[in-house]
Amino acid sequence: MTKITIAKDFSEYPAGRYRDDGDFSGEVFRDDLLEPRLREFDLVEVDLDGSMGYGSSFLEEAFGGLVRLKKFTKDALHKKLRFIYKEDPFVIDEIWTYIDSAHG
Repeated sequence: MTKITIAKDFSEYPAGRYRDDGDFSGEVFRDDLLEPRLREFDLVEVDLDGSMGYGSSFLEEAFGGLVRLKKFTKDALHKKLRFIYKEDPFVIDEIWTYIDSAHG
């Protein structure tokens, strides 16, 4: 198992969908941090606490993009991903909605 604390390991200000949107976009997070960890470890715990919030474009690209781009199946992500977000637990439901509704 490994843990990613977004505010410490990535940015306190994650924003945007694509790499062109900035260094802390969902695409950068997914491709440079999340996907490599998912490939290396059986379980990846993502701690969302400590950031200044998450836009839907960041979340959909970072997490839904894993399925949409055929990097992982929905079933695999349900086994490999765990989330912590004490500040706003409803965001965890939003992430799972992006994953489950993505078409890969």
